[in-house]
Amino acid sequence: MIALKNITKTFRVAKRQAGFGRAVKALFSREYETVRALTDVSFTVSDGEMVGYIGPNGAGKSTTVKIMCGVLTPDSGACEIDGRVPWKNRIAHAREIGVVFGQRSQLWWDVPVTDSFALIRDIYKVDGKKYQKNLDELTELLDLSEILKTPARNLSLGQRMRCEIAASLLHAPKTLFLDEPTIGLDAVSKLAVRQFIKRLNAENGTTVLLTTHDMQDIEALTERMMLIGKGRILLDGSLAELKTRSPDPAASSEEIVAALYKEYGI
Repeated sequence: MIALKNITKTFRVAKRQAGFGRAVKALFSREYETVRALTDVSFTVSDGEMVGYIGPNGAGKSTTVKIMCGVLTPDSGACEIDGRVPWKNRIAHAREIGVVFGQRSQLWWDVPVTDSFALIRDIYKVDGKKYQKNLDELTELLDLSEILKTPARNLSLGQRMRCEIAASLLHAPKTLFLDEPTIGLDAVSKLAVRQFIKRLNAENGTTVLLTTHDMQDIEALTERMMLIGKGRILLDGSLAELKTRSPDPAASSEEIVAALYKEYGI
C-alpha cells in the first residue's frame, strides 16, 4: 500500500534579472525565492490499484513521484510504501519499485539495449534464472526482439520507451511509477504500452501510479483519478464522478479537466 500524509516540500530557487551586469553581481550576492511544490498532500493507493495522477505543468506531480521513490526528502509529513519510508530505506525500497520517467532515460546511450539490461540486472542483483525469465516475457510482450542489440541512441522514441518500461520491470517490482510514459509516442506505440500495463496489472497485481497529460491514457488504464494543482490535491474520485461535474454530457475528458483547471484557478 502507498500512504502519504500531510507531505510538504519546498525548494529554494536562486533569482536574478537579465543582463550581464546583474549576472556579475549575482556571483557575489544572490537573491533566493522559496517555492512551495507540495502542501499537505495526503492520499492512499491500495495494492493492485491503478490510479491516474493529473495536473498542469508545475503542479507537483513529479515531485510527489520523486518523494515516493526516495529521490527527494519532504520537509514534513509521512510516506510509507509497503511499510518502508522511501528516503530512509532507499536500497530496500528500490528493489521493490519500478520507475519510468518519460523525459529521462535509464539506458546507457551508446551500448546495445541488452547490455543496459545486463547492467541493471547486476545493480538489482537479480538471480540469473529469474532475470532470463523476466527478460523473455518482457521481450515477447513488448516486442523487443528486433531491437535488443541496437544502441539506445539509434532507437525511435516509441522503441526507447518500450525498452525503458522493460528496464523498470526486470526485477519484478510490486509497485510501478509511470511519469509521462507515453509522451511523444505515436498511436500504435501508445496502444502497445497501454495494453502491456493493463496485462501487467491483471496478471501480477502490480500497483500502478500514472502521471500524464493524456486523458486517453487515464481512461484506458485507470478507474480512479487524483487532480493536483498548486501543490494541493484538489479532487480524488472516479472518472465517472469527474464526468458528472460537467453540465455538458457530450464534453470530452480533456474539456472537463480544462474546466476544472479554470474552476480551481490553476
